[in-house]
Amino acid sequence: MASRKIRQRSMLYAVVFLQVTLIPIIGFSLTYLLEMDRDNFSVAVRTELVNWIIIAGLLYGVLSLVLALLFGGYRPTAVVDRGGWMPVLGLSRRKGDPALIDRARLSLHSSPYGRMARLVHSKTTDDEYDLISVHGGLQLLAVPMQVLLIAVPLLIMEGVPEGIIQPDRAFELGMVGYMIALWVAVRMQPVISWRLVGIAAMFRTVLWRVSRFSWVLPILLFWLIARTFLAASLNWLEVDVTQWNEVQLETVILNAIVPDSEIPDTAIIDFLVAISVLPMATFTTLSVLGGAYDMPDWMKGQEHGLENLQMELLDAPQEDSEEGEDGISPFTLPDFSKPEDEEQDEQDDEEPEEEEGGRMIDLPFRLFED
Repeated sequence: MASRKIRQRSMLYAVVFLQVTLIPIIGFSLTYLLEMDRDNFSVAVRTELVNWIIIAGLLYGVLSLVLALLFGGYRPTAVVDRGGWMPVLGLSRRKGDPALIDRARLSLHSSPYGRMARLVHSKTTDDEYDLISVHGGLQLLAVPMQVLLIAVPLLIMEGVPEGIIQPDRAFELGMVGYMIALWVAVRMQPVISWRLVGIAAMFRTVLWRVSRFSWVLPILLFWLIARTFLAASLNWLEVDVTQWNEVQLETVILNAIVPDSEIPDTAIIDFLVAISVLPMATFTTLSVLGGAYDMPDWMKGQEHGLENLQMELLDAPQEDSEEGEDGISPFTLPDFSKPEDEEQDEQDDEEPEEEEGGRMIDLPFRLFED
């Protein structure tokens, strides 16, 4: 059992690493790296986009990890027990301050990361769900939040009239809306997951039987579906996405490293898909890892302590009362129904009527004679 948990936790660490590095690179490669010529029935590799694919993939992966850590409220328990990041990093002299530790514990307990970690710990420990199944179910439940993160900046960038904001500032306003939507999404995720994680875990178990790569397959499938839907929506709205290519961060970095590098015209679409899919997926995986280990009592909450106390009271054996030295139980009331004199008479009647030597008591023979 212990080796299985270690293997599952190792797999989840690998998932985090792949979500930050390989998955965005694969998503960009499936979109741009291969170019199909239907007229000549040939496939060409666009090697000029390799630099952009690698740099953009790694950049968006690291950015998604940072967003997941910040908005999710991630803090290791070892850091919390020392008062938080400020004392650990040496930026505060209050290291080990009880008030600071209590404040850090309360913050972690109420954070989205803490709530998700308690959910995972409850399902895997109390309800005995499989850790990988819970992770897959939570990844599926994150899809509505990912759709929200795609829709909000798009609606802001195209829904705000030009008379209110300048067209070249619509991208910045859309990013502000995205930050607000991400803050709401990570707090809605625990509420939704508490009710539906069991059903989602069962569906994920079925998906595992279909494909052994189901721990990354839903992310890639949703990536491709979201990218296709978003591109079709922008074409239908006749949105000129090339006007925002120059303000993207990977464009600045790529031009600084490899000048005159080619950048796809639809790079903004892949940027919106990446920052919508990856942060929620990374936040979910980190939360599952947090619930995969033993939790301190202060992390479990008061409800868990009250539940354990009730179980101990119900299961406590009823010990027999100890009797005193005289053979009378200290919890037994004495019998006052008879006076002491009557009790003494009854004891006298029960004594044998023989004296020492075995002789009966002599009675006068002529007691009743005239």
